[in-house]
Amino acid sequence: MTSDVLVHMMEPAHWRAALRQGGIHPGPDGFVHLSTPGLVHLPAQRLFPGRRDLALLVVDPGRLTAPVRFEPGHPEDPAELRFPHLYGALPTSSVVAVVPYRPPTPAALPAPSDLLGRALALYTSLPVRRAVGVGDVPGGVAVLDPDVPSSHDNNRLLLTTPVDAAAVEAAAEEVGGNAGWPQRAALLTWPGAASVAQDLAARGWNAEELVLMARRTDLPVPGSAARAEVVGQQEVHELWERSWRRGLASLGDRVDAVVRQLIGRERLNDRVVAVTDVAVRQDGRVVAAGQLRVDGATAAVESMLTEPAARGRGYADAVLARLLGIAAEAGCDLVVLEASGGDWPRHWYGRRGFEPVGSTWSVDRPA
Repeated sequence: MTSDVLVHMMEPAHWRAALRQGGIHPGPDGFVHLSTPGLVHLPAQRLFPGRRDLALLVVDPGRLTAPVRFEPGHPEDPAELRFPHLYGALPTSSVVAVVPYRPPTPAALPAPSDLLGRALALYTSLPVRRAVGVGDVPGGVAVLDPDVPSSHDNNRLLLTTPVDAAAVEAAAEEVGGNAGWPQRAALLTWPGAASVAQDLAARGWNAEELVLMARRTDLPVPGSAARAEVVGQQEVHELWERSWRRGLASLGDRVDAVVRQLIGRERLNDRVVAVTDVAVRQDGRVVAAGQLRVDGATAAVESMLTEPAARGRGYADAVLARLLGIAAEAGCDLVVLEASGGDWPRHWYGRRGFEPVGSTWSVDRPA
């Protein structure tokens, strides 16, 4: 945690609206209410008593263009306390991370220069903000969405502090059993989680290392974006469906229902972050695509796909170049992604300026 940031609390839907508008504007009193990390509980208790579904914006003061003045807060607060008031708009590009506010669990607030911390904040915060249900478990939370039970990303444990394999298994069994999950799944994100993932693998779980990679947007963009265009998400559904059907062919008769869920879940992301889909067409048909999710000053590249028959033609480079350009235009200084630790794409991204900053572990097994 860092004390070199300011924070602002709001409902996740209001943050999504701010992303659309590019900033948060002062209220009737002429300023945006901010707080220091150590004092945020005071306005939280006063304005949102008992709420555990809020978003805490982590603001880099160095990116603010309007003056910040430390002034007395609410009359009920101790008289000696001073709160930061921003006399102007708060640009979304000044928000280096968005984390769930779930007291009494302390929120991890990454410093602006903490690339791993910012990546982890995005990958552990987005599932919480879009979830239908969230519950506390040892080491973190469980996220649930009964409308898409086959999606691991929407129905799993998100564990940010160390627990052992037995605790992971017990929590996944309890939550997954009660929720009717067809799988038991968890994301292990703390340093040293590899040993727990290995223990779970010995118990029959699948364990995959996800390498977190990051790239600054001020680096030269590799390749040309000329062939890639921004499209409505509906236009890439066919490409997604073909890809998922190939990957899930072993499901047999279940594949239709699972693919429908995996496509249907994607609309949930744009409710809490700004989502842009980019595609390349060949003979009028989408053969390559990728997605950018903007969450303040941090963006994530997702769903990079190229039809097997269309590979080797530079389409993925065009998609990536367009996504990086969109991130820079949105005011992001950092773009992150997850790459399988055992697969070739991480080397492809490495040649295009992305560098490993850490790892998480995705574990799952059938119910």
